[in-house]
Amino acid sequence: MARPALGRGLDVLLGGASPSTKPAPPPSPTAAATAPPAATDARERVERVALSRIRPSNLQPRKDFTEEALRELADSIRAQGIVQPLIVRAAGDHYELIAGERRWRAAQLCGLAEVPVLVREADDAAALELALIENLQRENLNPLEEAQGYQQLLDQFDLRQEDVAAKVGRSRVAVANALRLLRLAPEIQTCVRNGQLSVGHAKVILALDNPAEQTLAAEKIIKDALNVRQTEALVARLQSRATPGAAPPASSTKQSATQDVHLAALQTRLQERLGTKVALRYHRGKGAVEIRFFNDADLERVLELLGVSVD
Repeated sequence: MARPALGRGLDVLLGGASPSTKPAPPPSPTAAATAPPAATDARERVERVALSRIRPSNLQPRKDFTEEALRELADSIRAQGIVQPLIVRAAGDHYELIAGERRWRAAQLCGLAEVPVLVREADDAAALELALIENLQRENLNPLEEAQGYQQLLDQFDLRQEDVAAKVGRSRVAVANALRLLRLAPEIQTCVRNGQLSVGHAKVILALDNPAEQTLAAEKIIKDALNVRQTEALVARLQSRATPGAAPPASSTKQSATQDVHLAALQTRLQERLGTKVALRYHRGKGAVEIRFFNDADLERVLELLGVSVD
């Protein structure tokens, strides 16, 4: 059975093809004067509806809304009104948000009775895709929300990573790297979500297999305010400590530590390029590169990145 077509990008999402004979509140004389003529699309229309008739969607990829940012937006709405209509779809006797939940929340703080909305016809897959596109283009999602949105598209709508990448305007490597964050221990994901750890820190921590070691590394990074390069050295030390075998002679400790840092950095770059876990082993000019994959589609993706045909 053919997959449903998911949206057509920001042009459709933001009303580039405005069909309605009832226009939204004009943004400004300059903008109105320079706006290009729009084609009619019977699937969408702009209306003013009661704020009480709009409900949030459980498909919304964005979960974190800070009170301070909402208050600032509410102040702007009081002064200028809502320039950008909310994107909704009909759901029985009410409307369900596709995009614009932050504006909806701020409008509640303002006590608005009505808001401008762009009504779209969209199934669940299209609604999730459009919500992701709007948030990604506005850079509203934190890294974990972005990864969870991609994972939802993969799981709920039976898409492949390359399908998701094409639909949200990202490279497949970027999507794969985002999804890798979901392999972190839950408490570390929380640290990435609230900004205690950067995505760069998280990618280095992913080189550790053991969740307990991941947590140990994260705690030290936060406590000592380590940068990414220092984190690479920390992870290299944790990896070497977990490797069985005799300890190196004292005279070679400094040289080995330096080498471990460079290997960890190279391993991290390989993981980012391939979008999966990579183990790089090296000793006196010899070694091995181990590339993990988790299903047939993942293997095919890695092979394609390496330029290897499966035919």
